[in-house]
Amino acid sequence: MTQYAAIMLAAGFGIPILAALNAALGKVIGSPTAAAVVLFAIAFVASALVMALFPGFAALSKIANAPKHLLLAGVLIAFYVLSITHVAPHFGVGNAVFFVLLGQLISAAAIDHFGLFGAQVEPLTLMRMGGIAVMAIGVAITQLA
Repeated sequence: MTQYAAIMLAAGFGIPILAALNAALGKVIGSPTAAAVVLFAIAFVASALVMALFPGFAALSKIANAPKHLLLAGVLIAFYVLSITHVAPHFGVGNAVFFVLLGQLISAAAIDHFGLFGAQVEPLTLMRMGGIAVMAIGVAITQLA
């Protein structure tokens, strides 16, 4: 479990860095959308390299049998990257990421509570709601300070 927490902590560090870098790239080249396309092209190459290192090519043949709604994840990541790349230069990386984190807390709680998309069911108890509220307040405080 510790390794999973460490991986996700690293991913968490990466989100604001991604936002700042891609927002800056969008400003430099004059197009947040073009910056997002460049990001996705590089992400595609990086993902393909990882897939080449680990068994994964055979799994691509099964994509036609996957429920189509699962492919909406690609639309959601595109929305995130496009929105953060456009919004961060105007709203600030911290403010943009604050609202991203708030949205993540709310949607993660709903996904866990209802076991959506095959997720493990974790009921939304008063203790969990309190923990989410404390996390949201903590993140908000970092933006007010």
